[in-house]
Amino acid sequence: MVTDQRDAGRRLVFSAIRKAGRIARVDLARITNISAATVTSITAELIREGLIEETGPNTEGDLRRGRPRVDLKVRGPARYVAGMKLAYDTLTVAVLDFEGELVSESHMRLSRVRHSADELGPLFALALDQAAEQGGLKRSDLAGVGLGVSGTVDANNGVVYWSPGLKERNVPLRDMLQSHLGVPVFVDNDANLVAMAEMFFGQGRGVSDFIVLTIESGVGMGIVINGELYRGARGCGAEFGHTKVQLDGALCRCGQRGCLEAYVADYALLREAATTTDFNDQATAQEKLQSLVEAARGGDQTAQMIFERAGRMFAMGLANIVNVFDPQLIILSGERMQFDYLYADEVLDSIRKSIVQIDADPPEVRIHKWGDLMWAMGAAAYAIDGVAEIAMQQIAGHAA
Repeated sequence: MVTDQRDAGRRLVFSAIRKAGRIARVDLARITNISAATVTSITAELIREGLIEETGPNTEGDLRRGRPRVDLKVRGPARYVAGMKLAYDTLTVAVLDFEGELVSESHMRLSRVRHSADELGPLFALALDQAAEQGGLKRSDLAGVGLGVSGTVDANNGVVYWSPGLKERNVPLRDMLQSHLGVPVFVDNDANLVAMAEMFFGQGRGVSDFIVLTIESGVGMGIVINGELYRGARGCGAEFGHTKVQLDGALCRCGQRGCLEAYVADYALLREAATTTDFNDQATAQEKLQSLVEAARGGDQTAQMIFERAGRMFAMGLANIVNVFDPQLIILSGERMQFDYLYADEVLDSIRKSIVQIDADPPEVRIHKWGDLMWAMGAAAYAIDGVAEIAMQQIAGHAA
């Protein structure tokens, strides 16, 4: 029992240091509810293992009351990890040190949208080697690799039940990639990893309860409750894009009908527009969507109606999420936020009107526009979690 408590204490202390960035031992004891003596002992152990380090005196406050406090932080060179985002037609890699600082990045254009599972090993190996080399590293220098995949993912077991980017279902992707890449691999739904990116690097820093919604080629959601990512009992919860907004409605690429995604995702908008719009057959999906947006802004009534309906469906789905979770903050996140049809004033007003009305302000809504690199950094943050867990197990083995 004492050993179990010690193991839990190590994990708690390391996690608190990582989230804080810089923190003194006295604050660690307060945040974790672990005694000051135990915090001192655990941090000494983590320093000895090279996982954290002292940063020098913290000169904030009144120095006349005694010596300045010494802060602790994660030691960057302790480990290196990579995060990978398998997007619609791009594979993005971010290499981070253990502290979460970006070391290098790479972007590989893919020749097609869907791949067989067997094709991914060589593809990912090439992308990893390129990114590591740009950072002056080799693949063997990486302690772990995180991967974000759209679709239904069991993160605990590393199984992808379904993804629009894979030809097969029920793929044990984590084990397949670990065997091919020769490093520990951690696989999760890409929207969950966006939530991790926001928690460690973005708008969610310091916020205990928030929801991230992503609109790209699909619709995703990541949920953070009490500072922890929520995945559900099977590790594949928070499928916001596949909540139902229309009985027997539009066909979703998951095979069901009436999903929110089937009305607001890129492919859904372009599918509806294709019946009345003459797109350039050689144009990419991004170029076609840009052309549809410009048509709506130019007064094209059909294009305007497509976006108006998408906005109404999005507002309906988001209001339901607010009524269920009542988060402090909602982050509309991703590259697609450059198009304002999902957060126009009338859409946000519709959300406010549809949530439970009480004498308190509704959740704050923030817009965070960024591209695939942030997704990959979220995957790398997830890899840091996994690598840290391996390190804690090794420490426990040494202490046993």
